[in-house]
Amino acid sequence: MLAAFVIHNANKCVILAHVIVLGFLSEQISAGDLSPPWFLLPTNRSLIVVIIHMKKTPLIYHRLYDLPLPEKHRFPGSKYSLLIKILESKGLLQNFLRYSPKPATAAQLSIVHDQNYLQAVESGNLSKQHETRIGLPWSEMLKKRSFAAANGTLLAAQLALQTGIACHAAGGTHHAHSDFGAGFCVFNDLAFASRALIELKLAKRVLIFDCDVHQGDGTARILTKDKNIFTCSIHCADNYPTKKAKSDLDIPIPSGAGDEQYLALLTRCLSKIADTSFLPDLVIYDAGVDVHSRDKLGLLEMTSDGIEARDRYVLSHFKKRRIPIATTMGGGYGETPEEVANRHSILFKVVGSIFKE
Repeated sequence: MLAAFVIHNANKCVILAHVIVLGFLSEQISAGDLSPPWFLLPTNRSLIVVIIHMKKTPLIYHRLYDLPLPEKHRFPGSKYSLLIKILESKGLLQNFLRYSPKPATAAQLSIVHDQNYLQAVESGNLSKQHETRIGLPWSEMLKKRSFAAANGTLLAAQLALQTGIACHAAGGTHHAHSDFGAGFCVFNDLAFASRALIELKLAKRVLIFDCDVHQGDGTARILTKDKNIFTCSIHCADNYPTKKAKSDLDIPIPSGAGDEQYLALLTRCLSKIADTSFLPDLVIYDAGVDVHSRDKLGLLEMTSDGIEARDRYVLSHFKKRRIPIATTMGGGYGETPEEVANRHSILFKVVGSIFKE
């Protein structure tokens, strides 16, 4: 792979550059995202940076993702920046090239969400009932991160179509319905990204493969009539939501299931999808870590090794079939945000090992 871009005002190292990767994409990034091997070609007023063998996986992250919350709130609002720090400390961040999404607009999100609901989120006029259902108090930060994260998954999907894999360090907000949010989910990024790709004619068919411990009820209900989007949810049968929706394929996992039972059902699920006539142009993978035995909202007994085996099996399955994959983080709830972020880092470790070649 070869990429080249121009660094302006190189004497002061003030860098905003346009990157061309494989001739497909133009994005703005900073030189802080670059690492050797690369070399510089000086021109009169700029430097041209040429990167050789740029095997980095796109990682979508925004500084707005962290959400300040009251002490002891169940949602780990700081896990996003903590994940980046953990990836850096483990030497995994060097496998990725970071992108920062622009916030989605209400007009864009109207393809999956009700206008009145969008306006209420944007203006801060959510009812107490809405706030209670979401489980997060409205704030400017909540609004900003929700619009940014929705577009982050779309950006990950667009990049995955070009590179084969892209990871969103957020997303998987599958409980958001068309006219209300729920379960710590404001907007449904999975439904939005899938439908947007098809409307933009970037894909004809999308598979949403949801391995969060909770069923993707909002995704299933929003997309119930979308024949070009296949929704699959592998979830704990006895967990939230109490009233399940009907996905195209639901795989209920019994409470207390461990690695062996879960992975057997996962294998069977992927075989069922392969046996259908649905061949996706892209997979959006919700890699929730709330399946972990120590998760506070999980009810399953999976280990960290089991989560790694799950991610490895899912990613390898679709890579072998040459189907691009966009990953989202999904849920995870622990004693500390650091504990949760560390579990999320498993996915990025697996991506780095499978897609390094």
